[in-house]
Amino acid sequence: MPQRLKVLGMLIFWERRLVFLATPKAGSTAVESALEPLANLAVRRPAELKHTDLSGYRRHIEPWLHSVTGDRFTTIALMREPLDWLRSWYRFRLRDDGEAPEHEMTGLDFAGFARAYADPGGPALARVGHQADFLTAGQDRVDRIFRYEDIESFTHFLEDCLDCAISLPRVNVPPAVDVSLSPGHEDELRQVMAGDFRLYESL
Repeated sequence: MPQRLKVLGMLIFWERRLVFLATPKAGSTAVESALEPLANLAVRRPAELKHTDLSGYRRHIEPWLHSVTGDRFTTIALMREPLDWLRSWYRFRLRDDGEAPEHEMTGLDFAGFARAYADPGGPALARVGHQADFLTAGQDRVDRIFRYEDIESFTHFLEDCLDCAISLPRVNVPPAVDVSLSPGHEDELRQVMAGDFRLYESL
């Protein structure tokens, strides 16, 4: 049985006035293992706090940080290429479902998962939201958003901010499953995820 992986949560670097918001399915065990020991506060649970989005941060956490320090903290986050992000969700659902006695994912290929995601009335297992909704709040957005695929830029930024070397070992290689899509299905997804693609292409 594969080892259940820890999930990266929100990290607060107090002295550096820096907050990492953990975009679901855009982090990794490697990132967590490197950053958590450097953080003053690491939030793993409950999920409502662990995956605090920008809107929740601005409403609840930022005012508290400001009241204590008098300073504004810089927010940073990772964003994954939208189709790869959905593929990551699919692999996660397959892995997470493996220990359940009745498997919701049984017989559901990635194309079926993508169709369910694109359907507003689709099954709950595919209602995973949008990265753009997590990373923006109206016209506001996370201060620094880095592409997950360019993890080196993220690492260099943190090394400069935290004044230390950061090494990201290669771990958590996803299972090999078919995540292909027909051109028609990909075009449909691109329309559904248009906001995500606009944000990603702006980075």
